[in-house]
This record gives sequence, structure tokens and C-alpha cells, in this order.
Amino acid sequence: MEYEGAFYHVTARGNERRKIYFSEYDYQKFREYLGTAQDKYGYKLHCYVLMTNHYDILI
Repeated sequence: MEYEGAFYHVTARGNERRKIYFSEYDYQKFREYLGTAQDKYGYKLHCYVLMTNHYDILI
């Protein structure tokens, strides 16, 4: 579902709140994925936070 001009909070957490990032490389790779998706889908990434067991992005 999309609404023009809307903000979307997207989040995901590891199973049983386990870690999803284990090294700096994992964080870096996820940031690359964000950039690739942004280029492909053309959304504006307003902010994000990457925690050890989850992420939150505001698009």
C-alpha cells in the first residue's frame, strides 16, 4: 500500500531477538543494500538505525 508523500517505518528483527549483524562488514553490506534498493525503487531514505539484532528505516 502506498500513499503519495507518506512516510514509512520499516523494521525487522532477528529471530528470537538474535543478532543479525556480526561484524562491521555486515553493517557496511547492509548500507550498500539500502543504496542499491534506493537506486532501484527511487524512495527517499530519511534516516536509519542499525542495531545488533534489528534495523529501523524511515522512507
